This record gives sequence, structure tokens and C-alpha cells, in this order.
Amino acid sequence: MDLKRYTDNGVIILCPHSIYIDEGIKIGSGTIIQPFCVLTGMTTIGCNCIIGSFSFLKNATIMDGAEIRSSRITDSSVGQNTTVGPNGHLRENSSVGDNCRVGNFVELKNSSLGEGSKASHLAYLGDATVGKNCNIGCGVIFVNYDGRVKHRTIVGDNSFIGSNCNLIAPLNIEGDCYIACGTTVTKNVSKDDFVIGRLRETVKPNTAKKYLKGEI
Repeated sequence: MDLKRYTDNGVIILCPHSIYIDEGIKIGSGTIIQPFCVLTGMTTIGCNCIIGSFSFLKNATIMDGAEIRSSRITDSSVGQNTTVGPNGHLRENSSVGDNCRVGNFVELKNSSLGEGSKASHLAYLGDATVGKNCNIGCGVIFVNYDGRVKHRTIVGDNSFIGSNCNLIAPLNIEGDCYIACGTTVTKNVSKDDFVIGRLRETVKPNTAKKYLKGEI
């Protein structure tokens, strides 16, 4: 594995003996490859990127200025100035646009995330098309499989999907929508709709001790 051609082109490889790079991988100048990275297949990395330690890239396209933090990307693309991870997972046929954020333990499969959109924590986007400037909250699940067939969910631009929502495909959520946290969405949502689908809590005063002591 000859790394000199990369370093001669301005690539910064911090710990050469700890990484693996397939023949034919393209890496732009100014990019930093941190220790313990694996780059395989037809991977292409732009200029001024950071590929963080313990990242695995296979057939990945990483555009200029992106940062991959300890994440796995396979057969997928990441836009300019976008961050993925730590511990993000982009599976087959996924694309993340420019200036996006894919955060801790977020997984995409056969999905796209539009420019400026964010899915920062603990979410699954399966068979989804998410527009520009959307927020995907913590714990959101795009429920794509009914036990027989995979279905698709579409979320329009400028929409807010609150924490712990379930989006049951097939589903079309138009632009500028607000889905309140804890909502399960099963029907299409029109532009500018506010959707809330949770029950108010029931409070039983002075009864917690029974549960804590196992008396009931």
C-alpha cells in the first residue's frame, strides 16, 4: 500500500501503519486521515475533509469539507461541509446533502437527507426522502416494513419531526409541517399542518410507593 502519492498531493495521514486504503481510492488535498481508518472499493474523498478514527468507507463519495467521525458509510454519498457521526451508519443507496448533520447512532438506508437538514441523535431513516432544512428529532423511526413489503416516506422541506415519532410508510408529509414529539403518523399530512397524536398523562397522587415497594 503506497501512501506517498497521497501525501505528495497534500493529504495528511496521521498514522500510516494503522490504516488501510484500497488501490484506486481518490483523496483530495488538505484532507486528514486519522488513525485506524479503512477506505475500500470505489471511494472518493474531496478536499479539506476529516476522516475520523475508526471510520469505514466502502464505495463512498465524500464531498469537500465533510467530516466523518468514527462512522460506517457504504454505497452512499455525503455532501459538502456535512458531518456524520460519531457512530453514524449510512447504508446502501443513501445520500446526505450539503451542510447537514447526521449524528450519534443515526442510520440511513436507501434514504436521502436534503440540504441543511439534521438528524442528530438515535434515529432510523429507512426508505425515506427528507427535504431541505428539516429537523429529525431524537428517537424518530421511519417505519418502512410491514412484514412483507418495504414502503417509502416523503418529508417535505422545512418540516419538524419531534422526538420519538413513528412515521408509518407509505406516507407523504408535505412541506412546512410540524409533527409533535411522541406522535405516530399513519396518514398523509398536508402542507403547514400541525400533527399531535398522544394522550395526556394520568396522574394518581400518592400511589408511587405501592409500585416501588411491589405492593400491587
